[in-house]
Amino acid sequence: MKLAVYLFVFSLAVAFTIVSCGNPSEENTQDQDVLQNTKGIFGLKPYTIPQLSEAVKTHITQWSVFEEFEGDVRSIHGSNLEKLRSTSDRLVQYSDSLSKKIPDTLNSKAIISRLTVVNTRANILSQEVHRSRIDSLQLENAIAELDKAMTNFIVQLNEKFQKDAIDFQRRDNEENELKKQKKFLDSVYKAELRDKNN
Repeated sequence: MKLAVYLFVFSLAVAFTIVSCGNPSEENTQDQDVLQNTKGIFGLKPYTIPQLSEAVKTHITQWSVFEEFEGDVRSIHGSNLEKLRSTSDRLVQYSDSLSKKIPDTLNSKAIISRLTVVNTRANILSQEVHRSRIDSLQLENAIAELDKAMTNFIVQLNEKFQKDAIDFQRRDNEENELKKQKKFLDSVYKAELRDKNN
């Protein structure tokens, strides 16, 4: 009976030792994964932000942090984790600021909705880079989604000013046509007056 108790205690001690020895190596593997990810470069997929039209550029100057925001979106490509963390924090701050201070010339539902998506994507990127365990695939996806959101946002800015230019041209054409019609009617009226007087 004593032998059975000793064997039971001994087998428990051996099992406990094996289990406890397994955990540190597992923790070391997790630490190594995190270390490897912090040295990795992210956002290697080539990305080109569309160019702003000249009309948009003149109005963007009213939007104080837009240029810094656009520059930071460009700079996240080819960054290590440390740089991504600091840049993503700024992107969240900038996108919040942009959302709160939209110039009147840019204030439209379409632009606001695209900016909301950009803000959301910046926040998701920030969450991904601040995780205790980095998932490279999710991080790359977060960068790609921010790229798409930024592209859609800039395209919308350009389209708004294209549409505004077309609307302005149409109004200008209508005004010119009305002036021509008025001149024609005035000349007809004057001709009729001359005919009556003669």
